[in-house]
Amino acid sequence: QVQLVESGGGLVQPGGSLRLSCADSGLPLRYYSIGWFRQAPGKEREGVSCISSSDDSTYYADSVKGRFTISRDNAKNTVLLQMNSLKPEDTAVYYCGIDVRNYLSPCVADRLRYDYWGQGTQVTVSS
Repeated sequence: QVQLVESGGGLVQPGGSLRLSCADSGLPLRYYSIGWFRQAPGKEREGVSCISSSDDSTYYADSVKGRFTISRDNAKNTVLLQMNSLKPEDTAVYYCGIDVRNYLSPCVADRLRYDYWGQGTQVTVSS
């Protein structure tokens, strides 16, 4: 049974950093594409970054390129999102999702491709 759990959110000042973690207690995440999405109040869930199952290739939204880094920690069965130079507009609930169907395709930032989601973790960037 898939049970994703996000952690690492919090309150940070502009310019600060946070590292989010997406973990699952049983499913080996290294075999699947994992996406990070975020949803701000009154807005749709948008793709931030993803890492592919086939070759660990990555994708970043233009708004976070150069500031966020996605990676795997296979020893801990987690996918990390390192967020640097945070801005107030990064404020949102961040969710990780897993694509269990598309093993050979590069990951995409389309929420319809992801089959299971975690409960989300709040990130607030404010002075």
